[in-house]
Amino acid sequence: MDNNDWIKQLLMVGVGTTSLMAEKLKEASEQWVKDGKIDSEEAKGFVDDMVERMKSEQGNLEQQMERQLRNMLQDLGVPRQSEVDELRGRIDRLERQLRDLENKLWR
Repeated sequence: MDNNDWIKQLLMVGVGTTSLMAEKLKEASEQWVKDGKIDSEEAKGFVDDMVERMKSEQGNLEQQMERQLRNMLQDLGVPRQSEVDELRGRIDRLERQLRDLENKLWR
């Protein structure tokens, strides 16, 4: 499984948690409205505000997780995709040069 799959799975857990929390907040606010503790507009505002905060915090968490994963992979010596691509390009150029030299020798 590559790194992006792990990140995607972790992010999906975060999205699911956020959705569950939003649903529970909605249920709680509906109960508060039924109990007469707040009116429906206050409940809606409260839920909307909390959901926005969770989404914002989730975005920060995602960035932190990605940064930590990159650092861990770097510490383990795992090359970045750009480094692998660069090496592949260098190998391709060397193979072409070798073929050209072989062709010159056999002429």
